[in-house]
Amino acid sequence: MSRRHGKQCDYDWLECGDNLQLMVRMPDSCCDLVYADPPFFTGKRQSQSKGGHKFGDNWPGGLDSYLEFLKPRLEQMHRLLKPTGSLYVHLDWHAVHYVKVLLDEIFGDRNFLNEVIWSYRTGGRSRRWFARKHDSILVYVKQMGKHKFHVLRDGEFRTEGMNYDEKGRPYKSTKKGRLYFHPDGPALTDVWEMPFLSTVSSERVGYPAQKPEALLERIIKSGTDPGDLVADFFCGSGTTLVVAQRLGRQWIGCDVSKEAVGLARKRLRGAASSKKRS
Repeated sequence: MSRRHGKQCDYDWLECGDNLQLMVRMPDSCCDLVYADPPFFTGKRQSQSKGGHKFGDNWPGGLDSYLEFLKPRLEQMHRLLKPTGSLYVHLDWHAVHYVKVLLDEIFGDRNFLNEVIWSYRTGGRSRRWFARKHDSILVYVKQMGKHKFHVLRDGEFRTEGMNYDEKGRPYKSTKKGRLYFHPDGPALTDVWEMPFLSTVSSERVGYPAQKPEALLERIIKSGTDPGDLVADFFCGSGTTLVVAQRLGRQWIGCDVSKEAVGLARKRLRGAASSKKRS
């Protein structure tokens, strides 16, 4: 890992400690993208049997104490973003609506880009309400119109009943002539159908609330270019950092848990070794 000292951004750097203390040491406008996966305000102690790792999500002061914890951290993330930068805040139904109001105050509602719905349709079902099978990812930019954003494509177009040209390509007939489909598929919308990590997934490292690498790959590709700096100040087991490294981005991560940082360092070393071998 590399590190720059002084009044510049650290890069390819992983720190164990309070993320607020790290952020206040960093200079203005140094990050291209920040992904934040904070506690969800579940009121539970999160754990996973494999590996035995745990972290607390209890807030004795209730919602007020949770928002008091988040607010200065979100303010710092706003300060750290470049004018072209973006913030992705990952939450679920417990607190996302309250945090949306808070982010409108910090970023300005004009700089709200999307609420991405990650739909995963895995796990149990309820007989008392519709099964809760999605997370919300709130996307804000530092300055609307200057922000960096790349259209991503995935899946296939529905082509039943379409016309086909002499090369077998489907098209629609319009007043202006033939309208062909993009060869890479339809542009992604703000609803992402993507499986949650299964209990037997090879990506699993035994840390609770671990996110799929495919999810972070979409986020990083949408808002950055190779060489850009990606930050994750609630990095957990390091998924964001591993994906950023694989995609040729610089990265900085932080977590208060020594166990999480240890796992992240192990994954980053493994990813670096695999890249050298290939």
